[in-house]
Amino acid sequence: MLKRRNLLSVLLLVALSVVLISSSVFAVSDAVEDAVNGYFANLPGDNAMIGQADVVEMLKEGEDLFILDIRQPDVYNEGHLMGAINVPWGPEATPASLDKLPGDETIYVYCYTGQTANQTVGLLNFAGFEAKSIKFGWNLGISRVEGYEDVVETEANELGEETPHEINADIKAAVVDYYEGLADVSDTMFKNYKISEDMLKMAIDSGTDLMIVSIRQPSAYAEGHIEGAINVPWGKGMEQYFGQLPQDKKMVVYCYTGQTAGQAVAGLRMLGYDAVSLNGGMGTSSNEPYGWANKGYETVK
Repeated sequence: MLKRRNLLSVLLLVALSVVLISSSVFAVSDAVEDAVNGYFANLPGDNAMIGQADVVEMLKEGEDLFILDIRQPDVYNEGHLMGAINVPWGPEATPASLDKLPGDETIYVYCYTGQTANQTVGLLNFAGFEAKSIKFGWNLGISRVEGYEDVVETEANELGEETPHEINADIKAAVVDYYEGLADVSDTMFKNYKISEDMLKMAIDSGTDLMIVSIRQPSAYAEGHIEGAINVPWGKGMEQYFGQLPQDKKMVVYCYTGQTAGQAVAGLRMLGYDAVSLNGGMGTSSNEPYGWANKGYETVK
């Protein structure tokens, strides 16, 4: 059994090395660069997020919210927030819906735990929409709010012909490419532009050449970070450091729970970096059992 387990580890590491060889360096238009850098230069005070309890309360009060549920259709059909429209995360649904999303109201997005929703929110904001993710998604956020059942329905909602929002052609093409690229990683350990805690640990232990980027605040970084990680703190102006990052390495970005890292990964990939986020981030009590520290992996000072 031990020999078989060791063989499996070797095979996984070989697969990891092969995948890491490829990088996504490509030409980036001025429009895309300006949109991404402009977003991070002027990050909203709420980090383009809204509390799960706040959304539940708004729906209970009868507010008409434009909500995207980007989970897969099977779980959407089991129950979703009132009025939520299903645009499943993947290569096809979001690109096809871009011309039907409203440019004159806030778009609220949720997934399972908040990570792919934040990638989506980043991309929508780059494209000129006002989008916010619902913190911790359905599994770790909405479903843990007391009384959330009162604002859940099973009836499907469809995208209508909303107020047209004109998207710059270069930015739209880059967003479409971003989603289409999900197909290329669907059968790899970087599915959904993420890497699991276990696979990152294996990559580090094997000496794989990775750039690890912590976007937590300097005080949190000083208290403990993944070995070898550099610190680019999340906040206005963080885009000034993007140009110092290598475009010839696989980059793993992590934050506290994986949410702001999702937005950072969206921006970095739009700028041509081969970036993925760490599942669950460093990990906090809010997203147990996910996250590096919640898995019991070592940090350094």
